[in-house]
Amino acid sequence: MKLLRVGPAGAERPALLDQDGTLRDLSGLITDVDGALLADDAELSRVRDAAESGRLPVLDAEGLRVGAPVGRIGKVVGIGLNYHGHAAEVGAATPEEPIMFLKAPDTVVGPDDNVLIPRGSVKTDWEAELGVVIGSTARYLGSAEEGLAHVGGYVLVNDVSEREFQIERGGTWDKGKNCETFTPLGPWLVTADEIPDPQVLDVRLWVNGELKQDGSTSDQIFPVGEVVRYLSRFMTLYPGDVIVTGTPAGVAMGQPEPKPYLRAGDVVEVEIDRLGRQRQEFKSA
Repeated sequence: MKLLRVGPAGAERPALLDQDGTLRDLSGLITDVDGALLADDAELSRVRDAAESGRLPVLDAEGLRVGAPVGRIGKVVGIGLNYHGHAAEVGAATPEEPIMFLKAPDTVVGPDDNVLIPRGSVKTDWEAELGVVIGSTARYLGSAEEGLAHVGGYVLVNDVSEREFQIERGGTWDKGKNCETFTPLGPWLVTADEIPDPQVLDVRLWVNGELKQDGSTSDQIFPVGEVVRYLSRFMTLYPGDVIVTGTPAGVAMGQPEPKPYLRAGDVVEVEIDRLGRQRQEFKSA
């Protein structure tokens, strides 16, 4: 299933994109698309049955804002340098273990919302990424297979980063990852049953119409199942938590000087197979 949340920011309602591409209203059936829904097999089956019946009310998509497809996110966990190509382009050694950082849930915005370049920023960068949404509580998992079994769905993410804040200002990466609007998510959450192998997805990103990233999740150093297993050794992952699994080569930081960091007025578009497409206009904070 493709699950969405639509409407004004802070007042989104649940929706579903059916097999014919018709947007349908779920608000009479469920209260939200969130961890509670993903953890409830019976409720998910009820939504699936309703979708297959064709009786869900149709929503007029014209002019309707699409919000982030997951509500009430507990935490967003990022994985750094998780593609061989990206590590090589920035001159970093291949990590021996996953590099982890946290993004605050309040950085999450809709897939087509504006993104704000922080005041004083000179190195705002793009990162097209596969997002993993946890479907059942994960603690001390023993295998990558168990890790995959705890995934509830997948989403498209732009892990926007300010590289000077992240790398040159001391402390942790979190400084360059947590500026407002820095985690556009969506347009929809695709349930895990529709993505049997998350390691065969093409990942693409354009800036002002120019293709910048053209990679595949097959280049990940630590695949999705292993990332979930690994993180579960250090923190409890709850339904609705989001893991942002790294970006392929092609970010601004990896380009020759002068590096083409984002400026106000730039437009970024992101796409992953079966997960839809995003479009953000960058504006000054």
